[in-house]
Amino acid sequence: MHYLLAIILLTSCMYAKTTDFSIIINEKFNNALVDVTEDYERSISAVGFIKEYKESSSINSTTYTNAFDYLSSLSNAHGSRIHLVKVDKHADILLRKSMNLKNFNEPIGIVKTPQNGYFIGGYTIDGFLLLLKLDSNGNKIFLKKFGTPNQDKMNKIILLRDGGVLTIGSSTTSKTNHDLFQNGLGLNDIYLTRFSDNGTMLWSKKYGSHNDDTGIDAAEADDGSLIVLSKKNSDMQTGITLMRITQHGDKIWLQEYINEKRTTPHKIIKLRDNNFAVSLSQRDEMDKEQIRLLKIDLHKNILQDKTVHTTYASVLKDIKEYSDGKIVGVGYIQDNYDTDGLAMLLDSKFSMLTQEHYGSDEYDSFNALSILHNSQIAIAGVHTNEDSQETNMWLLKLNRDLTISQISNNITSFYAQLAELFKDEIKENSLLLKEDLSINFNDESLYFETGKYMLTNHQKKFLDSFSKKLLTFLYKNKDQIKALEINGHTSSEWGKSDFSSGYLNNERLSMNRSFATLSYIFNNQDEKTKKWLAEVFKGSGLSFSKKIMLNETEDKEKSRRVSFKIILFDN
Repeated sequence: MHYLLAIILLTSCMYAKTTDFSIIINEKFNNALVDVTEDYERSISAVGFIKEYKESSSINSTTYTNAFDYLSSLSNAHGSRIHLVKVDKHADILLRKSMNLKNFNEPIGIVKTPQNGYFIGGYTIDGFLLLLKLDSNGNKIFLKKFGTPNQDKMNKIILLRDGGVLTIGSSTTSKTNHDLFQNGLGLNDIYLTRFSDNGTMLWSKKYGSHNDDTGIDAAEADDGSLIVLSKKNSDMQTGITLMRITQHGDKIWLQEYINEKRTTPHKIIKLRDNNFAVSLSQRDEMDKEQIRLLKIDLHKNILQDKTVHTTYASVLKDIKEYSDGKIVGVGYIQDNYDTDGLAMLLDSKFSMLTQEHYGSDEYDSFNALSILHNSQIAIAGVHTNEDSQETNMWLLKLNRDLTISQISNNITSFYAQLAELFKDEIKENSLLLKEDLSINFNDESLYFETGKYMLTNHQKKFLDSFSKKLLTFLYKNKDQIKALEINGHTSSEWGKSDFSSGYLNNERLSMNRSFATLSYIFNNQDEKTKKWLAEVFKGSGLSFSKKIMLNETEDKEKSRRVSFKIILFDN
């Protein structure tokens, strides 16, 4: 279901990284990264929270005569703090800074200022909302603490065209004559606040019905109006509300979508055609979360409505649009045993092109993404170490094809050289080379038949030509080659077997395919090359965990294959 991350702990610092661009920051207690952005100098910044617990001796030095004061002191002694992390292109941490605020707090998002600084939105544990402006070094320029007398929570912050920001969240219902209300009262209400770039509050308004309404996200249209995405709970049902308001917060229209499938909203973005894409999740007939994507226009017309069916429960928490109209999203995928980070690429019609899963055997999840200047993807999330119950901050970078980016300085050069070496095969579409230095065969004559692992004469002939080119090149660069992986794969079916038997049979078959390929290539080399290959060859069987999906349907023929991956030493 996932890539296993081999974590190398660095004893001299508080984080771990591998040759993959994957940074896991280990701190005590539960921690997470919630949002990420690219800096103007091409570094990556992410915001999250770490848990801090003051020593009890520092708390007990005060004498309290009021029980409520004592309980308040305990609340301020244990909790979260906003934490900023900045890394460079080599995955080295340039900056880590916790915000020293009076009350414990958590962030919900980060956006860039024109001065290369940051706006960070968040909230305190006792129900106040926060807007923090920092310079490029994480130094505080100002802090705005705002909200109603009730319990408030922020869910999103977005950057507006005038350089200001809009915060989106919810507030517990107050009296009906509260001057913030635009309509209705319920258990919770949508709570929006707009600030100028210098921190001046321009307006603050609440919207809602007699049900439970929660503001989730918003996007700004070209005309300055705003489309607000919210969640509604009503009579044992959940659904979404879309509302268009003016730049001053006045309602233009409101559209509710309530159904029996327990729909949950996650994200709304403006597309390049001035329409909007909405990421939702909803329960299917098996009570499994499935991804649902909407495309709407400014006049609340639904232009597209697509459910992306996946084998496992899947959610996209964040989505972004590429310049060619493709959509990339991140979130999580979950089976009966664990949860992994999910990255998914879709076309402009919301048909899935590819997906990748990343994580360990514990709980892992992606929270947000940022498309970088070179079309790579920075992702913020949480990772749980093996046999641990505490989550850690996780920052990683993927290539556009969703393979994980490499830290090595030589990766780009190797990719370019391999692309030149196999330019004929790539042009003929018999071979696919990815930026993570993985190689897949596209020619249908190179796939295996159902249940078979012995190589055909045609497969052997192709491997002769392929391995001669590849091994000659790799041997010349052997000082930089850590491993050459040959992975066997299968489709997901195995007669009428149950899941366990099908998985184990396919695992054995995939290992046999890997071994058949590895041994054939190995036995056709001279003794000098064999001795080197004995050090770098790695064969493995992946069963159907990396089956090929096309338009949300398994391509069983293409799944029956072997793939190669070159691993470089970390410089």
